[in-house]
Amino acid sequence: MKKLITFIFFSLLIISYQIVKAQEDELPKNWTEFNGKIGRTFTESEEDYPQPIQPSKEAPNIILVILDDVGFGQTSTFGGPIATPALDEVAEEGISYTQFHTTGVCSATRAAMLTGRNHHQTGFGTISEMSTGFPGYNSIWEQDAASIAEVLKANGYNTAAWGKWHNTPDWETNQTGPFDRWPTGLGFEYFYGFIGGETSQYEPQLYKNTLAVEPTLKPEDGYHLTEDLSKDAIKWIQQQKSLNPDKPYFAYFSTGAIHAPIHVQKEWIVKYKGKFDDGWDAMREKTIERQKKMGIVPQETQLTERPEDIETWEEQSEDEKKLYARQMEVVAGYLAHTDHYVGELLKAAKGLPGGENTMVIYVVGDNGASGEGTPMGTINNMMVQNGFPDNLEEQLKVMDELGSKDFENHYAVPWAWAGCAPFQWMKRVPSHFGGTRNGLVISWPEKIKSKGEKRTQFHHVVDIAPTIYEAADIQFPKKVNGATQIPLAGTSMSYSFEDAEKESTRKTQYFEVGGHHAIYHEGWVASAFHGVPWKFTGSVGFDSVHWELYNVEEDFSQANDLAEKHPEKLKEMIEIFDQEAKKYNVYPLDDRYAERALNPLRPSITRGKKHFKYYQGTTRIPEGGTPPVYSKSHSIKSKVEFKNGDEGVIVAVGGNVAGYSMYIKDNALHYTYNFFNRERYNITSSIPLKEGENEIELIYMQESDAWGGGGTAQLYINQQCVGETKINKTVPIRFAVTETTDIGMDLGSTVSEDYIGPFKYTSKIHYVEYIIR
Repeated sequence: MKKLITFIFFSLLIISYQIVKAQEDELPKNWTEFNGKIGRTFTESEEDYPQPIQPSKEAPNIILVILDDVGFGQTSTFGGPIATPALDEVAEEGISYTQFHTTGVCSATRAAMLTGRNHHQTGFGTISEMSTGFPGYNSIWEQDAASIAEVLKANGYNTAAWGKWHNTPDWETNQTGPFDRWPTGLGFEYFYGFIGGETSQYEPQLYKNTLAVEPTLKPEDGYHLTEDLSKDAIKWIQQQKSLNPDKPYFAYFSTGAIHAPIHVQKEWIVKYKGKFDDGWDAMREKTIERQKKMGIVPQETQLTERPEDIETWEEQSEDEKKLYARQMEVVAGYLAHTDHYVGELLKAAKGLPGGENTMVIYVVGDNGASGEGTPMGTINNMMVQNGFPDNLEEQLKVMDELGSKDFENHYAVPWAWAGCAPFQWMKRVPSHFGGTRNGLVISWPEKIKSKGEKRTQFHHVVDIAPTIYEAADIQFPKKVNGATQIPLAGTSMSYSFEDAEKESTRKTQYFEVGGHHAIYHEGWVASAFHGVPWKFTGSVGFDSVHWELYNVEEDFSQANDLAEKHPEKLKEMIEIFDQEAKKYNVYPLDDRYAERALNPLRPSITRGKKHFKYYQGTTRIPEGGTPPVYSKSHSIKSKVEFKNGDEGVIVAVGGNVAGYSMYIKDNALHYTYNFFNRERYNITSSIPLKEGENEIELIYMQESDAWGGGGTAQLYINQQCVGETKINKTVPIRFAVTETTDIGMDLGSTVSEDYIGPFKYTSKIHYVEYIIR
């Protein structure tokens, strides 16, 4: 009997341990067992109140900063020509990593960083707008890859995010959701920023949590998005530390800068006047000299050769040199401005309770500098992405206004190449380090005692999440919200905090975006380049893939291709890539770009529909959810109430980048079609609207099959044709990334120069109805 009792006792003990252990392996933690006493009255009872989850007593506040489209050789911290004193300060109080890597493109890097899994494991082998129906590329972030925010929140942290997101499927970025793949559905308790890949820095399309909001200031009042984000983040952190100073926070600060549009005020641009007059070749040479002097790169590092597709500075005309130097001055001002306001945030956080126990992880770019601005740059990035090249003459006309709200400007490819010095290539080319090598700085005054030191261990953005978990003393759970978790692909970097010489824990890492692919393994890299990153159509194909081989332990910059010298090593590396690709959902490789955007199988709330009906006050519809009128015959009909003097927008799509607007002003009906801010086609009704109810209509008939070809537009009031014009050129793919569709007003920048936004209609709009013919 005694043996039986002992057996039962230990069995119960084991079961209890297993239950506790299972609960420890699962989030959120549910300690539901009541251990008090319930009697007939409260005097005979004992309370057992469920207590909030408590983080580790030494858990740090965590600020994770990531910039957009910043090359390895652009910031002063990593030897570049652009002063970044705030970043310099973080590096001086912490450690800088000179062999840290991203994925080569924005959404993929962010997904990998926020989950600790490789980007194809989260469905982000590409950006959502280019997604395809394969597990590694569908842009659907599943619950089996819980975010850092979700895990930290369940372990007693407050969590918040600011700025660029770009990790929600394109078809879910509208006010009908679903919202489970928005920031607040993925563990962030607060979000203030923009959901897509880019936005105007002066007239942004913002959300607070899941609600669309407009900036309180106008560009003429000095508004800029980076400053707004910084101030809002400071406010949130100050409030958090006011209310619960002992509770740690996780703040994810993700700027839209320095992604196009390159927007910054003139006072920041003027600081760099004349600094780039000697061109991109000289910039690269000066950068590597500084990098060697600072210990960023080994002394024997070679400056990689110029790709044959990139021209020398000396080949440019005097007018070209003048324009290109100005483009780079604007970029430099933009980055300097960004650094300043990130610095303001970090300074404020440092001065609050727990400031010394604040871990700052600063990722200096989500990929290399962007070469998407074409070889000569552009004043309208959407125009070139629709297949219409820019030209020197048009850019020279407005050169002094670059950086203002009126342009979606981008800089010339050679500057992006120079900004990635000493490496080959740039953003969207993950086969080479120019696309994936980014600066990383980590400071944590209370724990990291090394100051101003460099770290050369090879690491990848998937290593950020495990590093955070170790710092917060969190064992990664096996289940989160009931979903069994994919194991982390990353490895913690904390071993390197105090040991510069310790061997890297990351031995292998694959890279792939847009068909470009590479494999790193124990000091070697095999690289397969797949076409220049400023071409947006066509496929190179995979029948004949040219591989290069580099020993990066001896050749920091990938300057010496050893493929012919070591064919067996190359074969081994290709086999390792194949293994990793199969393991992490990389196949099938796909090097298309614009063609992916037109994928007929991607979920859509508009595809296949010919009839759409909207009601007054429906605003901020992303273009992916807008009637696809591109180079197609269509009609837009509305019924409106009107009395003398009523005015305002009936419907507006896009903005000053491109778009169209139907509006009432001076008692007349108007229609404007904006072709990339190059040509505006206008119709004004020949008669006024009548008092009372009016049926108004725009009928457009496409008459040309040419790319961007045009047709005829007619305006009607109460079935009477009251105006007509030829529209010679139309937008074939997309009006804008930074603008939306609005019923009854024109938010953001305005399509027409004839009114000032939002130009809200002053009477009733019964409906706005589209028919695609």
